[in-house]
Amino acid sequence: MPTTKKELRLHYKNLRKELTEENIEEKSLEISNQLISLPIWDKTYYHVFLPIQEQKEVNTEFILHLLSGKDKEIVISKSDFETRIMSHFLLTDNTKIKKNEYNIPEPVNGLPVPSQTIDVVFVPLLAFDIFGNRIGYGKGFYDKFLAECNPETIKIGLSFFEAVSQIDDVFESDIKLDYCVTPEKIYRF
Repeated sequence: MPTTKKELRLHYKNLRKELTEENIEEKSLEISNQLISLPIWDKTYYHVFLPIQEQKEVNTEFILHLLSGKDKEIVISKSDFETRIMSHFLLTDNTKIKKNEYNIPEPVNGLPVPSQTIDVVFVPLLAFDIFGNRIGYGKGFYDKFLAECNPETIKIGLSFFEAVSQIDDVFESDIKLDYCVTPEKIYRF
């Protein structure tokens, strides 16, 4: 099994390519159902990524419905690829969503929300290990964003696949997850 970020990134991108739309929907619903048992529902502001369908990411639509049904404040982001900084906006009925040049669905407008206000962040990832380290696409957007959040902010990875035993090349600046949820299991770190 690969153990470096580069090797794992490639391995899990290839595994994702094998997933069908039906697999993605089914596994995404199972992940959403797992979330119900987490001790996070007394919070107010929840940051959710909107999935890049072309990358076969977890479909967060089920999580959006869950949050909406619990009357939570939902926050989504816009990415600046020059600065690698994310700006966050409250998702409302009036929020317009448009895909950027990288096919990332983003808000066109909205009410800004500071990173420090966000209580829970659902984190996209390609792979993670049993220690709570994660591998994303390698651009560092989420590491910067999570570093701006309060230390009490709960970080929850969402993964179609189970944990690897260890990621070898973890940096001190990498921010660990508090939980990672897969269709079969909840990991607590």
